[in-house]
Amino acid sequence: MQIAEPLVSAIEELSKLPSIGKKTAQRLALHLLKSDKESVENLVNAILELKTKLKFCSRCFNLSEEEFCEICKNQKRDNKIVCVVEDVSDVIAIEKTNEFNGVYHVLGGVLSPLSGVSAESLKIKELLKRFETEDIKEIILAINPDTEGETTTLYLAKLIKPLGIKVSRIARGLPIGGDLEFADEATIGRAVVGRIEL
Repeated sequence: MQIAEPLVSAIEELSKLPSIGKKTAQRLALHLLKSDKESVENLVNAILELKTKLKFCSRCFNLSEEEFCEICKNQKRDNKIVCVVEDVSDVIAIEKTNEFNGVYHVLGGVLSPLSGVSAESLKIKELLKRFETEDIKEIILAINPDTEGETTTLYLAKLIKPLGIKVSRIARGLPIGGDLEFADEATIGRAVVGRIEL
């Protein structure tokens, strides 16, 4: 069956989005086709505004509409504690907890020599520059605990510790509501090692 070119084009573009396969892209394209014109225009405008109005904070590299993001501009935040994360999505996840009152530094990825991501590709130099201009007392490394994340965490700890700044990492272990019998050995091991006193 011959498919109309605009539909083929829409499916192609939608399937370029992360975790969107051809079938999902087709469902989305057909949904948009059935939607009223105003809804589709609202979506298009929201995407255009996302691309034209947002940029990266010149201090922490979080998303911002201005030179500095809302977190960096907030006088109530503790500027002496910097949480280093891999991506903007990690800032969003931590902010949803309402448990962290410091500021952030977004690396823009993790070290991955096989993928061609070196220290120069990340915002590590910019992080080290912050130590020269800011009174930072603690760095919290909140990087995913996979191979690349562990490599990045160790690399950053080696760079920062000689500067006399406290370096910590977020705790890891069992999720709330998780069962011990279903957790893997590494997770249980980390939970035991990272135990806290009550």
